[in-house]
Amino acid sequence: MLELVYETGERKLFDVAPYIFGSWYEELRNTSYFRGVRLIDGGISVEWPNGQDIAPHELYENSIDLPA
Repeated sequence: MLELVYETGERKLFDVAPYIFGSWYEELRNTSYFRGVRLIDGGISVEWPNGQDIAPHELYENSIDLPA
């Protein structure tokens, strides 16, 4: 799970589990590797050390709202 905080003050929770299948995302199953997530320059999305990323619209649209 990723907790996302937007400039608007919105807080959302994104479930990465559906993405961890297949050769491109399988490294995300490793907890230590998963914790290496970082913001892409400009803060528009996230990525992991080997380049796995998730589109900004997917992060926003496929996450659930958290209390502010």
